[in-house]
Amino acid sequence: MTTLWIVLIVLVVLVAFGVVQYNGLVRSNVAVDEAFAQIEVQLQRRSDLIPNLVETVKGYAAHEKEALERVVNARAAATSAHGVEAVAAADGQLTQALRGLLAVSEAYPDLKASANFMQLQEELAATENKVSFARQYYNDNVRQLNASIKAVPGVWFAGMAKVSARAFYEVADPGARNAPKVQF
Repeated sequence: MTTLWIVLIVLVVLVAFGVVQYNGLVRSNVAVDEAFAQIEVQLQRRSDLIPNLVETVKGYAAHEKEALERVVNARAAATSAHGVEAVAAADGQLTQALRGLLAVSEAYPDLKASANFMQLQEELAATENKVSFARQYYNDNVRQLNASIKAVPGVWFAGMAKVSARAFYEVADPGARNAPKVQF
């Protein structure tokens, strides 16, 4: 009878251990999804600022059509991208296009002095900081999930929890890794 109780207690402990591991992996997976959603929210916020920025620049520098078109096209690509790799690539292209647009504004003192342009610059800079923090938060969660999946005992439960390793958010162009400089 004592042996039966010991076996039952061991089984209960093993089942409880399995449930805890399973739930931990599921929670980590959900945290990664939530972190990626935060990146998308901040990128959407940045994307929403761009039409106002383009219109403001267009009013002062209408003949800078190429820089304006690059920003508009990069914004369109960024808003239609899905998945970590595609979003990161589109994000890098948009960052480069914004750098070009902000560089063009250097040649227009009236534009740099415009209250609307200055406000948009401040909002863009704040948003770039939020995007950066969201990327870091996402990568921290991916690191934690991937480490849990690759280590014992998580490796035993990852398949059961339908959790797999996730890709880090990486910007392909090293120059695009930095937020565009928006201070004049």
